[in-house]
Amino acid sequence: MRDYSYEGIYQKLLTPDIVALLGQIHEYKGEQALLIGAKGDALTQLMELAKIQSTEASNRIEGIFTSDERLKKLVRDKTMPRSRDEQEIAGYRDVLATIHENYAYIPLKPSVILQLHRDLYRFSGKSIGGAYKNSDNVIQEIDEQGNKFVRFQPVPAWETPEAVERACGAFDDAAKNTEYDPLLLIPVFILDFLCIHPFNDGNGRMSRLLTLLLLYRAGYFVGRYISIEKLIEQTKETYYDALQQSSAGWHENGNDCAPFARYLLGVIAAACREFSVRARMLTAADLSKPDRVRAVIKDTLGKITKAEITQKCPDISQITIQRALNTLVKSGEVLKIGGGRYTSYTWNREREQ
Repeated sequence: MRDYSYEGIYQKLLTPDIVALLGQIHEYKGEQALLIGAKGDALTQLMELAKIQSTEASNRIEGIFTSDERLKKLVRDKTMPRSRDEQEIAGYRDVLATIHENYAYIPLKPSVILQLHRDLYRFSGKSIGGAYKNSDNVIQEIDEQGNKFVRFQPVPAWETPEAVERACGAFDDAAKNTEYDPLLLIPVFILDFLCIHPFNDGNGRMSRLLTLLLLYRAGYFVGRYISIEKLIEQTKETYYDALQQSSAGWHENGNDCAPFARYLLGVIAAACREFSVRARMLTAADLSKPDRVRAVIKDTLGKITKAEITQKCPDISQITIQRALNTLVKSGEVLKIGGGRYTSYTWNREREQ
């Protein structure tokens, strides 16, 4: 039977590359606290964009879709869900909001996990919401020829309640140890959660929601402003590879948590870097809006689209961005690549001395 104790696991994770990632995230944490404290109001639009991107990306990983227009209305609670997919999107929106607003009062307990899962399905009316799986499940993979094979066999249904209880208890015990960095405990718990696979459906989405919850409770709030779920979606092949590597031998306590910890910490570090760039650009009082568009392009190595510029500058209208682009292209500072919906832009570095 799986031993959920963190003793032994923690020390093995202190490899030079993982420690370097921890150092990066710690350093960004201090900068984030200063920016959020001084420019909280200016960062509201980043927060709203992250909510939309998180809800979209986490559901899209599981094959749950709706149109961009409907997604924005659902996330802003301006409409009721019209389809099964939209019901699940609305449920994710609500659980995400609950975590954003009440993380300090949401401890990691089995009863809490069940409540969050119940709310994930509040619009669908599915009886599976808020209940552990009632039959054994498997994690399957489909190869290029369309053949299905079992990638991992999770904990049996009858063992699931006890497994979740023990995993939560082990995390709680480890979190009380002041010698342990909480950032390094989070990937271990999320890996255990995914290997237990406690629900008939919604395990992946719940794992991402629990990641945010544990980060917030540890004092890391970057997920409010930069969508960690979107970064996972953009690197989902690497995510699945890391999960497969770290789950091998899990039942026998012979697995290596390092690949998954390295991956998840890398995603968090990437979110921190993105927040630093976007927040500084958004709160730069001495730059006009056209100058901010200019700075975004100059700061980007390679190509960038108008949509990507809009994401980095959510408070600047598309008309203002387009005018700035026209001016920059005309001056020769920026090069226009392609046309139509494939148009992108790049800084003309040949002009630099």
